[in-house]
Amino acid sequence: MLSYQHSYHAANLADVQKHALLCWTLAYMTRKDKPLSYIETHAGRGLYDLGGAEARKTGEAAKGFDAVTDWFDAGHPYRATVDALRAEYGPQSYPGSPALASRLLRGDDVLHLAELHPQEFAALQTAVPAAHSHQRDGLEFALAITPPTPRRGVCLIDPSYEVKSEYEHVAKTVAYLHRKWPVGVIMVWYPLLVGEVHDPMLQALEKTAPSALRHEVTFPPAREGHRMIGSGMFLINPPYGLEDEAKRLSAHFKTLQEAKT
Repeated sequence: MLSYQHSYHAANLADVQKHALLCWTLAYMTRKDKPLSYIETHAGRGLYDLGGAEARKTGEAAKGFDAVTDWFDAGHPYRATVDALRAEYGPQSYPGSPALASRLLRGDDVLHLAELHPQEFAALQTAVPAAHSHQRDGLEFALAITPPTPRRGVCLIDPSYEVKSEYEHVAKTVAYLHRKWPVGVIMVWYPLLVGEVHDPMLQALEKTAPSALRHEVTFPPAREGHRMIGSGMFLINPPYGLEDEAKRLSAHFKTLQEAKT
């Protein structure tokens, strides 16, 4: 959707789940002395200003990363990367997943970022100049570039899901992508919304990859009437130890619900 801009939602609790698991995965995979590819289908602008009008309007950032920073010690790859980028861009800045990936990957790794929105794409090129950025449909791009070179790697799929057909499109794309690139770590983010519109997509994804890791967290709505009550990640070929990190995150998210009651 060309109308969607993540500036309104950057650093919210859904980003905390997604970015914590992504950073842990990339930090783990870069321990091995073999290059890897990183592919992202809906990259956004790469770097966000939490002091901007968009973030202040929704209030999601205020209840997100900065409210739960203590969930991550200074050495955690998520916390450490955000801290490093803030030291450079200021305390109100927040990196999207492309900027996080760019800092965690090495010189011989390859970043491929897709973003269709013209303004977001222009900002992305400035924020992550080392990446191969592509202004095109992200799901179509992921299929076109896989299997990538290097073959070892990660693909993050995180659409806005503003159009219901995206759920079906994601499920079909992942099935084909997994067949083309069976060794790839495929990370699919999805919102948990009132009405559980994500269920058919997850049923299809589980048929594609029965041994995948499904991680879901719930949290209070960002504001009255907001339909998102949680966040999910469907992880194909998760690296060793990621399930433990997911369980650790779940325990922290549970405290938010307990505090509400």
